[in-house]
Amino acid sequence: MASAQAPETAKSDTRKVDGIKYTGSLARRMMLIAVGWILVLLLAGGLALDRAMTAMVTRNFDEQLGYMLTGMIGSAEIGPDGEVFFNRPLGDQRFLEPNSGLYWQISGKGHEDFPSRSLWDRTLKISADHQDTQAHIFDSSQFSGEPLRIMERSIILPGSNTTWWFVVAESRHELDAQIRRIRTILIDSFLVLGLGLVLMAAIQSWYGLSPLRRVRLAIAHMRSTGANRVSDPLPVEVQPLVQELNDLLSHNERQAEEARTHAGNLAHALKTPLTVLLNAAQAKEPDLAESVARETAVMRRQVEHHLARARAVGRRGAGQARTPVWDAAKSVMRAVERLYPDARFDLDGSHDAQVAIERQDLDDLLGNLIENAAKYGGGSVFVTVDAGDKGELVEIWVEDDGMGIPEVERTRIFDRGARLDTGKPGTGLGLAIVRDVAEIYGGNVDLDESEDLGGLLVKLRLPRARG
Repeated sequence: MASAQAPETAKSDTRKVDGIKYTGSLARRMMLIAVGWILVLLLAGGLALDRAMTAMVTRNFDEQLGYMLTGMIGSAEIGPDGEVFFNRPLGDQRFLEPNSGLYWQISGKGHEDFPSRSLWDRTLKISADHQDTQAHIFDSSQFSGEPLRIMERSIILPGSNTTWWFVVAESRHELDAQIRRIRTILIDSFLVLGLGLVLMAAIQSWYGLSPLRRVRLAIAHMRSTGANRVSDPLPVEVQPLVQELNDLLSHNERQAEEARTHAGNLAHALKTPLTVLLNAAQAKEPDLAESVARETAVMRRQVEHHLARARAVGRRGAGQARTPVWDAAKSVMRAVERLYPDARFDLDGSHDAQVAIERQDLDDLLGNLIENAAKYGGGSVFVTVDAGDKGELVEIWVEDDGMGIPEVERTRIFDRGARLDTGKPGTGLGLAIVRDVAEIYGGNVDLDESEDLGGLLVKLRLPRARG
């Protein structure tokens, strides 16, 4: 069930505005993260500060009780009757006022309690079943409506074998009121601080995302003015995005320019055969059928040539392809062997070399080169894969044992329609297609003389697939 619900959850996070999918707002995400951290930190800091301030106020309160307890112990003596008394009165006037909230009491086993006047008719309850050689402090609710903070200590006074319990108690009303005032100040302060921090986070989000709004305005400006680049100065974090956008615009411009060039070249290439056909038809020449067949063959090859270029340009922009050269070469050689069964074909070199072009385009390149070698050579075709220095480019050699091409003609032969051997059928577009498609992918092709077979050596270099 969990796996079935996962896609629905993913879809619920995606919304549509004007038919465009989006996954929420960056500003809202930044604000939610900021508000979340502000709440966590303020809550943790507030609790820690509340504990520290409460502990400090309580400690000061306890220290006052400790001073009073020490004063009681220092003033206590044993009288001739064995009862405890103070040799000097305690200084705080509240000990003399009934129910004043500040009390003391001295108790001993077998003796009457010695209380302060402020206790009036009440008695502090003492548990005398243990010894407190150090001051022991605790809270008590033994007086109804008056919570107490009590400090006690057990002492054996000189001249007595009795363990006396010295107790001083004070109402917690004042202590609790101080703690409430501190907490009120903390809550108010942290509320103001939290609102200020949220406001600052909102300003930070608005200011921090302003470069993205500037990019959007720059793109809208490009649409309205016909500009082809985002040239506004932007922060270094946004600049890579702008650079990628500018590169994409440049790529699209090149694609459009190449498409216009292809269309113009195709129109120019078809113009001459169409003119020949039109003239032959108007003149009603007896060899009209032969002219139609010849010129339509030329037009077909021209269309194939420009379609190959357009296909290569489109695939180049579609992504990074990976094609094994050895498999493509073997497949092409098997196809050419059926056309030229008397020719001998050999394949050697690397079995692992891969090039960053589409398989169909590589088949077209190798098909043109291997078919030319079989057609114009003396019967032997030798293909070597990755014959170069094994750098960034994969070098493919196609050799034959034919007459070769003179060095002065090796540049002109790449022109469309250029042919040195007019005795065999063809349109002279094969090498032009090879050159154009190889250059579109970032490769190149050149001609040389084969040292082993004595004929033509074609060196095709294509970009090596990465990774």
